[in-house]
Amino acid sequence: MSAAGCRKIIHVDMDAFFASVEQRDDPCLRGKPLVVAGASPRSVVAAASYEAREFGIRSALPTMAAKQRCAELLIVPPRFDVYREVSRQIRSICARHTPLIEPLSLDEAYLDVTENIQGLPTATDVANDIRAAIFNETGLTASAGVSYNKFLAKLGSGYKKPNGMTIIRPGRGEALVADLEVSRFHGIGPATAARMTELGIRFGRDLRSFPFDQLQRHFGKSAAYYHAIAHGEDNRPVRPDRTRKSYGAENTFEQDIGDRGKLLAELSDIADHLWEDRARIGRDGRTVTLKAKYRDFELVTRSRTLSQPMSDRLLLGTIVEELLDSLLPLSRPLRLVGISISNLVDKEAERAQQSQMALAL
Repeated sequence: MSAAGCRKIIHVDMDAFFASVEQRDDPCLRGKPLVVAGASPRSVVAAASYEAREFGIRSALPTMAAKQRCAELLIVPPRFDVYREVSRQIRSICARHTPLIEPLSLDEAYLDVTENIQGLPTATDVANDIRAAIFNETGLTASAGVSYNKFLAKLGSGYKKPNGMTIIRPGRGEALVADLEVSRFHGIGPATAARMTELGIRFGRDLRSFPFDQLQRHFGKSAAYYHAIAHGEDNRPVRPDRTRKSYGAENTFEQDIGDRGKLLAELSDIADHLWEDRARIGRDGRTVTLKAKYRDFELVTRSRTLSQPMSDRLLLGTIVEELLDSLLPLSRPLRLVGISISNLVDKEAERAQQSQMALAL
């Protein structure tokens, strides 16, 4: 903590990271609407350039739907090895200022600069220095949020994109959050936001005034976090030792689904999205978990753990199908299904270990 008792937190978020790397490396792509996506007809958008976003194209949108929104859209295959290398370069820039770095993904991270290595007087100075170095050394732009906790810093980084910065000073967070729609709160996804809307919770002020016991009844252990951020509070520290334990994807349906064929089609789409995440994250896992939720939010899961990390998309599909069949017949239609992969193994570390073992032999 600083002398004033407040942390100084920065959230650094690269602007349209994958798409911006492609435009940087190929001048012919600059100024044009493009998405980074796989070649499969069922692929989803991994990243969209700002030119593509003008057509309402965003990450996770099916590529075919993106093409329908923009006939001139360019589809570029992902180069995750390149993105990972640039991400390491950006992290090294951040590490010049603090060892307290918590990556969220390849393109964003929290930094605690309450004490900064360079001895700069303010967190704003640190953020400016980092953004300038990123641009000078990578040719890419980053946006940043600067505040006294992680929730507000992440909120700030999204306000003035691209290439912008927002500072939310102590004492300002609670008032700012009051007029913000809960759908914009980090940690409140579309399904939870829709549920809150049904309960009359649309803005931060509504969430703040909602009785806490009822919030717990509807949202369980997440209620405490929702109640805190409605007041602009977030006591989570930046955790540099935070390691990813799993990754997953899910979909909440507009109408509940009970038909096996339709559920398998939805799960296949989710598996495609998850497989692209796998390539981006660079880690295989041994455990596959199917998540299914009913309209009343009752949750059931089924899992299978393999002897070796899974690196085959077809095998993932087979396992998911078998896990779904283990739930059938359903007592009632489902409102949500999801897939996650856990018991992760770092592929690069595993390859290095195998190489060392081969040399030893």
